[in-house]
Amino acid sequence: MTRTAVRFSVYSQYLVLTSLLFAGFAYAFAEGMFALVVCGVSGTFAVMAVLIVWLRKGQRRAYDDLQSHLAAFIAHDAAPSFTTDLVGEIGTQNQAALERFGWRNGQTLTRALSELFASPATVLHRLQRCAEANGFAHEDVVTRRGHVRLAVHRIGETGFLWRLEDMMDRGAGGRSADTISLPMLTASKTGMILFMNEALKRLVGDRVKTLEAIFKDLPVRPGEEHEIVGADGPVRALVAAVDGSGGRREIYFLPAACFPVQTGDPTAFETLPVALLRLDDDGQLIDTNRAARALLGEVEPGTPLATIVEGLGRPVDDWLSDALAGRGERRPEVLKVRRSDQDTFLQVTLTRVLEDGSPALVAVLSDATQLKTLEAQFVQSQKMQAIGQLAGGVAHDFNNLLTAISGHCDLLLLRHDKSDPDYADLVQINQNANRAASLVGQLLAFSRKQTLKLTTIDLRDTLSDLTHLLNRLVGEKVRLTLMHGSDLAPIRADKRQLEQVIMNLVVNARDAMPQGGEIKIETETVTLKEDLHRDRATVEPGNYVIVRVTDQGCGIAPEQLPKIFEPFYTTKRQGEGTGLGLSTAYGIIKQTGGFIFCDTVPGQGTTFSLYFPAHEASDEVEEKVVPAAQPRRVTQSGEGVILLVEDEAPVRAFASRALRLRGYTVIEAESAEDALKALEDEALAVDVFVTDVIMPGMDGPSWVREALKARPNTRVVFVSGYSEESLTQTRERIPNSVFLPKPFSLSELTATVQGQIH
Repeated sequence: MTRTAVRFSVYSQYLVLTSLLFAGFAYAFAEGMFALVVCGVSGTFAVMAVLIVWLRKGQRRAYDDLQSHLAAFIAHDAAPSFTTDLVGEIGTQNQAALERFGWRNGQTLTRALSELFASPATVLHRLQRCAEANGFAHEDVVTRRGHVRLAVHRIGETGFLWRLEDMMDRGAGGRSADTISLPMLTASKTGMILFMNEALKRLVGDRVKTLEAIFKDLPVRPGEEHEIVGADGPVRALVAAVDGSGGRREIYFLPAACFPVQTGDPTAFETLPVALLRLDDDGQLIDTNRAARALLGEVEPGTPLATIVEGLGRPVDDWLSDALAGRGERRPEVLKVRRSDQDTFLQVTLTRVLEDGSPALVAVLSDATQLKTLEAQFVQSQKMQAIGQLAGGVAHDFNNLLTAISGHCDLLLLRHDKSDPDYADLVQINQNANRAASLVGQLLAFSRKQTLKLTTIDLRDTLSDLTHLLNRLVGEKVRLTLMHGSDLAPIRADKRQLEQVIMNLVVNARDAMPQGGEIKIETETVTLKEDLHRDRATVEPGNYVIVRVTDQGCGIAPEQLPKIFEPFYTTKRQGEGTGLGLSTAYGIIKQTGGFIFCDTVPGQGTTFSLYFPAHEASDEVEEKVVPAAQPRRVTQSGEGVILLVEDEAPVRAFASRALRLRGYTVIEAESAEDALKALEDEALAVDVFVTDVIMPGMDGPSWVREALKARPNTRVVFVSGYSEESLTQTRERIPNSVFLPKPFSLSELTATVQGQIH
């Protein structure tokens, strides 16, 4: 009897009892008309009880008929089937269910299925809810006996029909694994063996429970040979593993050199979910399985492997010969597939086997394309860093040369007036030296070693002032629009360098639109809640001001995109660009603490996005710290003693002559050690130290700190071909010092020295 029928029986009993109570009351206490009313109520309850009994019998007959029809319907179904009520109590089960689970009527389906897989209550509840809503539901479940599809149909308002179907084609981890001759097992993440197929049982001799009983050299290393415990002694086998659900792994045992390939049964090779090639002793393909063809495409048997892959420093055939001889096997190599449609890289491991008594090779392939992509990105990052270091070093040496060239040119110009025939040539030398200095400055910008003068900038004002110049640059065919976001935060940057970045980007956008178009410059303030990962860079959470420069030009080809920030790389025709525009922009943005990203669609346009950390404005006024005045002896303009320390002889010669022409007494030293030796003379009075920062032996800041112990009031001028950043940490501890970047002119040098003396 169902629980619904029980409830109906209880209701009818309550109604009969109520009817008898009313009848007894009427008989004992009621009189006249009241007695008739009470008797009528009693009769009504009695009629209701009879009606409920009749309805219960009808429902019971209908329920029994439905159960009979369902029992007849599922009786001969090969899949175990059950009927249950709303609470999961089993009403009917077919013959297949009886054979697998035994007699279960009166029990719950949860208890019956608990023998098949762990914790079935959650799955049954989820499926029943779906069936109540949609009339039908099913789910594939991994059990101890393989994959099972559990399906449920709603029957009427209170019944459900459940059906369990073995999925014979759902992977080799179930009964279907017994149909292949390749040994395999299914193991849990704790090393317990859940399933062994017949081929593996024959190999090891019996059913075992743990991986330790099979492997002598745990842990399992997919793609490598292992020694396993065989029924007739140790066996070498190549192991492949496939991860499954719930932490399970399917482990396959491939034949090694002492475990011959079973060529008679292709199922073990073709259906294995590991990419495999079989090669003869000439390096030609014997066969490929389904997973290998997915990586390589269709390849005809007899094709040499050397025509399919490339990438070793030596011929592929030599590598195969070594593997056949036992020298290069089990050592993975990364090779590139010879295909023109896309770049595909494979990690290939060779294992020597026996084919009908002759040596052959089995190649295990795994897709290494993503790994090679990451490697290429890392190499690109390392290359950019190396180029930056090289650019900084080259710029330093060039600055020394340009200082000597332009300095001696200034000295010659002092002795020639405009009427002199050589004057125009000297002016040309001076101008080209200045152009070279500008080029070196761009290299320093890329290597992030140029001197920046950071100030708080409102981009709305800066870009509005720059728009007038940009409109003249883009010409009449190109329309320039500027849009600012609301509540735009200020940033900290070098205004002149920032303007150079915007100009470079706008000029590139103009050149990408020879037929004209629109260039948009947009700004906005954004707040990043989490890390932004883009182009090997990570933008940390915080407030940022974004400047976007967008064009409608030809875009950038995908193969060119990774190289656009490299110095001297340009997509323009020869003579149309130096290739330093974007590299300079990259260096300036990075040195400012920001980021630059490029989004492009060939044929549609390009957008460069600049991320600057938003500057938290404060009411404090930036004040330049002025060193305390020191008592000094009074000198006239052009008078004073200068100690000049410079290891580059041409630069030292120019600086010395320039200062002497202005009336200063100059003491020269080519190293810090020579300078300290000259200062040992206590009678020598020195007003200013002019010293290079980077020198062989002791550097500039080090010897100056030593000299200031005995001469604390001496002023200092540091000169360097590197940026002022190289002096920042030490200069804070050196009072009365200024920085003069190379290359400097005669007037700049003398003005700086005179400023220090006075």
